[in-house]
Parts: sequence; structure tokens; C-alpha cells
Amino acid sequence: MDTTQYLDVFIDESNEHLESLYKQLLALEKNPTEKSIIGEIFRSAHTLKGMSATMGYNDLANLTHQLENVFDGIRYEKITIKTETMDILFEAVDHLNAMVESIGSGGDGKRNVEQIIDFLKKVEKGDQAVAATKSKASEKTEVTNSLETISALDEFELSILNESAERGYTNYEITVQLREDCLLKGARVFMIFEVLEKLGEVIKSEPPVNELEEENFEYSFTVLFISESFKNDIESSINKVSEVEKVVVHPFSVQSYKEKQTDNVEAEEQVSSALEEKSDTPTVTKKNTSKTIRVNIDRLDILMNLFEELVIDRGRLEQISTELNHNDLQDTVERMSRVSSDLQNIILTMRMVPVDQVFSRFPRMIRQLARDLSKNVEIEIVGAETELDRTVIDEIGDPLVHLIRNAMDHGIEAPNDRKKKGKPEQGTIKLQAYHSGNHVFIEISDDGAGINKDKVLNKAISNDVITESQAETLTDQQVYELIMASGFSTADTVSDISGRGVGLDVVKNTIESLGGSITIDAKLNKGSTFSIQLPLTLSIMSVLLVELKDEKYAIPLSSIIETAIIHKDQIMQAHNKKVIDFRGRVVPLVFLNDIFSVPNAAVNDTDYVSIVVVKKGDKTAGLVVDSFIGQQEVVLKSLGNYLTNAFAISGATILGDGQVALIIDSNALIR
Repeated sequence: MDTTQYLDVFIDESNEHLESLYKQLLALEKNPTEKSIIGEIFRSAHTLKGMSATMGYNDLANLTHQLENVFDGIRYEKITIKTETMDILFEAVDHLNAMVESIGSGGDGKRNVEQIIDFLKKVEKGDQAVAATKSKASEKTEVTNSLETISALDEFELSILNESAERGYTNYEITVQLREDCLLKGARVFMIFEVLEKLGEVIKSEPPVNELEEENFEYSFTVLFISESFKNDIESSINKVSEVEKVVVHPFSVQSYKEKQTDNVEAEEQVSSALEEKSDTPTVTKKNTSKTIRVNIDRLDILMNLFEELVIDRGRLEQISTELNHNDLQDTVERMSRVSSDLQNIILTMRMVPVDQVFSRFPRMIRQLARDLSKNVEIEIVGAETELDRTVIDEIGDPLVHLIRNAMDHGIEAPNDRKKKGKPEQGTIKLQAYHSGNHVFIEISDDGAGINKDKVLNKAISNDVITESQAETLTDQQVYELIMASGFSTADTVSDISGRGVGLDVVKNTIESLGGSITIDAKLNKGSTFSIQLPLTLSIMSVLLVELKDEKYAIPLSSIIETAIIHKDQIMQAHNKKVIDFRGRVVPLVFLNDIFSVPNAAVNDTDYVSIVVVKKGDKTAGLVVDSFIGQQEVVLKSLGNYLTNAFAISGATILGDGQVALIIDSNALIR
């Protein structure tokens, strides 16, 4: 039977079932007796087993079959759920995920799963201590299965290595062998890492740092290292540490790594099932199958670009029909406008996907990090249904991964430390997404240690990032943003969790490359909030055209609450700022003529002023303009690389008469 025609569908469906398994396992850990969760897990495992067997992927089918047996035992209360059991189940699903990724990258999906199957069989027989029996030999096997001596790198670590190479640094893989008569292995490791800290940045170690500190390794370990130093200098510096038997340093090539390691390829669009598996397990409800097709994102880009030109011409036609005042022409143009508006909504909707596609992987990541760091952390996700353009979704995953790892490592304190501060032992990381105007905001906040302003300033001065005189003039927010400087780190101890300072620089560059920005707010011992502003990539948007002297500006309708014309007597003073009382709420006024330095801006001699009330989250402001022109749909064009720092301007558009109007970023004005 030729199954190649079903391969794409198999991969898509497998990813859906694996995602469901991860989510339901996290839910099961919190509610071990919930029958509906157990039933959902069993159905996903059963369907995945049948699909794998049909496609001929035996390793995948065998592991899923054994996993199904365990879930069956849990369902009929033959197996009691404990932390050790959950660890094994998560590890089994990780193996399944790796096999599906291998198949998606053109591999055969084969993997040595005998050991994990043996563990699952022990769980099935009631051996709850099975996780504790995971020996060092099994850990060595896992390392051997990965590339050479370093374990598999995630997307974030690869992005750091790529960024460093582009900046002229050299990536090294360093293997250190200690003498077998070494008595204090942990102390020697600390001294070696101290040497490396002076020469560059440690990105990852194998075994992990916490195991090295606890001397939970034989006599050798490997690190990935970024430095400007030469190979011989690194070797000689490490060899100065006593009881080091051998040091091997060689350049690490990301390209070579990718050639040997199967890439993590995400499905471009989810498609409905073409494979149907007969199941003996009755289902309560039957899912409706949606008729969908796979469309390459490049084709959607071409379609969008063509439609943008159509919108520009539509605006020109609308103006011509108004000038000619021809009834038939006006009727035709109005109908074309309605049809093209519907077409625009469909095209934009095709490209939009919920951020849940990115958010859904974080709960299991936090669970594992909490175990590694011996911390008690809960994640709260708000606004996962918020939609973003697919191209932005594909790029935002890595920065969010790092910010969450950073919050876990540097933000949330250990349970004992939190208890001493009068906090609950369980820390909380909140991940929130929401729309504001033509932007989406993603906020990562924690209730941890916050940021020590003085420590950041001292480190910045010692690293020559700023001078002492500059430090005295910086606001709190400007101080916090110093941690995003290249190579900046205030960590007291070596850690491979959060990226060693290089990461926040990469995060900032990635977000800015998407046309977004990142801000930081923190309070010592209260917590930190990283706020990311991203464009919706709504290249076509509805705006209100306004006039400032002879210049035209556009304000996105999505950020406007109301327009108003008020008497000058209604303008009041508060904290040296002009404000108005807007429906019982004090709203500050922003005079756009002053903000944009409009030449020859005439003084308003009338007794009335025109105001556009805009919002960002729960904040509002009143933008004072000379006059309103009207609503129009326009095409958003970038200002180019030379004008990226133009304050409160997110782009420009070409109007029907050929004039250029700047598009106002009201979020920047409210901030």
C-alpha cells in the first residue's frame, strides 16, 4: 500500500494528537481522578497508534501501544498516578514527538525506544518507583543518541549561536576531562567556569550546570561557548586549573549541526483528517470535519500584495467618482468597495492564527524547568485566542521561550526564599495577549525578585555600557532596558537556563525585526513585566484621516473610542498637563501639532477644538487635531530603514489623490 499521499495528513494529525497529549497530561497531573481527561488521553493515544501502524512506523506504533496500555490502567484505577509516573509519561510523549519530527523532516521515524517501553511496562505492573530507577547508564544513552557530546539544542540556543557568529564571535565546543584522582570535582568545575566567564559566554553544558555542581557526572563534561578569543588561548587558560587532564576545543558549526540534527518543522496549516481509524472505544460526541486545503504562505503574500494595489486604485476611483458626481459611476464604485472590503476581511482572516499555537507549549516547558530548578511555579495564560499574522507567530516563539526561561531562572525565587519574604511558596508567571489598535501586546510578568536597579547600573558602568554621569540621568525604565545590551548579565552564578545575557539582546533584535518593540517594568521583590508590542501585520486597515495645518495624518480606527468637538472652556489643568473630563474620566490631551512640529501651525482662533479619544488597554488619551477628513481604508507601507525611529509614526499610506499620509501610532503617544 502506497501511503506517501497521506504523509502530510499523518504528520498534521499526529501533531494535533501529541499537542492534545501534552495538554491533557498537564491537566491530569493536577486532577488525577478526572475521568474525562483520562478518556481524552486514551482516545488520542489509541488514534495515534492506529495511524502509525497504518503508515508503517513500527517504533512509533509500539511505543504508543504501550502508552495506551498505561492509560488504560489509569482509566480503570489499576495504576495510581504519582509524580514519578508522570515523568515517565511525559518522557514517552517526548519520544513520540521526536519520531514525528523525524518523519516530518524526511526521516524514517525510527528510534531506540526499548528502554522507555520497559519503564512503561513496569508502570503498567504497578512499579511506581520506576522513574527513580532511571540510571546514569540511561542518561548516557540519551547523550549518545544526540549529536556528538552535546545534547539536542533548542531553537533559542541555535538563534544565540547564529547571532554571535554574525557579530564576529566564534562558537566553540569544549570538552574537559578531569583526572580520575580529582577529589573536589564540583570545585574544579566552578574554577573552569570562572575562567570561561572572563573569556566569553557559556551557552549550554552537558551535563547541566546543577548536575556538575552536585558532582553528578563521571570525569568529563562539555560546554558550548561563545568567545572572541583564539582556540589556543582558551585551552591554555583552562589547563591552568589544577587536576585537568585534557582539554579539547574545536569550533562549533551551526550549519553542520543542522545537517546532522533533524530540524523541527512545524506544519504550515492544519488540515482535516483523510485517514480514519476504526476505534473500539465509543466516543461521546462526533467531531465535525472541516473542509480545508493547504496553502503556501508565499502565495498568500502575493495575493495580499496584489490586493494592496487594488485598494490604492479603489481609493482613486472613489475620489474621481466624487469629483465627477456621476450617479452610475458612484453606484458601481460603492458596490466595488463593499465587495473588496469583504474580500479584504477573508484574505486577512486566512493569515491570522491564535497565539495559542505558541502559548500551548509553555506549560510543559515550565513544568520541566521547575523540576530542574527545584522551584514551585504555576503559569497563568490569558488571551490565548488573540490572533496574529502567521509570519509573526512563526518568529515570536523563540523570544517568548527565552523571556520565560529568564523569568524562571532570575525572576522566581526558590520556595524557601519566597517564604522568608512573606510570599507564597508557589510563584506565578502570567502570559497575557491582547489587541490594542493595530497592534498585539504580549506581556510576560512574574511575582518574583524583580530587577535590582543599583546592581544593573553598577554592572553597566563596569562594562562601559554607560558612564556614571549618564547613569544619574536615566529613568527607572531606561535602567531596566540596559539588561538588553549585548552580553549584559547580572547573574551571580553560571546557568544554562536563561541564555547568559546574550539572549535578551537576541530577543530585542528579533522583536524589532518584526516591527515591534519591548519594554520592561519591575519592582524589587515584587516582580517584573516584559511587554512586547507587535504589529498585527494588517497591511490594509481602516483609518480616520485628520488634518494638521496642510498635512494629512491617519489614525487607525481600531484604537479610536470616539471623536468629539469640545469648547475650550472644558479644557482643564492637572499636574501641569491639559486634560478633559471624558464621561466622568480624566483624559490627558496630546496636541499633535506640537508632537510632529507641524510648520506654520495656525493658532486655533475658534472657541472649539477637535479631539480624537484613543485607547491602549485601560489607558486613554485625547489627540487634538485641526479637523476631521473622514474614514477611509488605506494600505500600510513601511517608512524604510532610515526612518525606523520616527516617534509615534508606524508607517505611511498613499491616498487616492497621490498624497502621502503618515499613520499615527497612538500606543506610543499614550505610553
